[in-house]
Amino acid sequence: MKKHDRFDGYTVNVFLDEEGDYVAHFVELPQVSAFAKTPEEALGELATAWEGVKESYQEHGEPVPVAPARKMYSGQFNVRIDRRLHRALAIEAAQAGISLNAIVSQKLANITKVRREAE
Repeated sequence: MKKHDRFDGYTVNVFLDEEGDYVAHFVELPQVSAFAKTPEEALGELATAWEGVKESYQEHGEPVPVAPARKMYSGQFNVRIDRRLHRALAIEAAQAGISLNAIVSQKLANITKVRREAE
């Protein structure tokens, strides 16, 4: 049986702010947030806020955003870049003995790793 997720797959961050309140927000939608005196209350307030946000989307005839964790990804996307950058990457890939896709994937993975470590 699948467990109900009251936050629809969004990642929730809860922290104690400088004024002593607990703040709960969606990592992917930081503008959706709530605060309270305890983490549990902050999560309850966030659930209420999220229900209000979803109702607002529906009232305006807009689709409710789907959490990135719930989307299906093919592993493919196309990016247009400057031809000089394309050439430089192709040369670097050839020198490393790997494909252009592999070198770009490595570079993107390294950037993502560095950003995660910095947070």
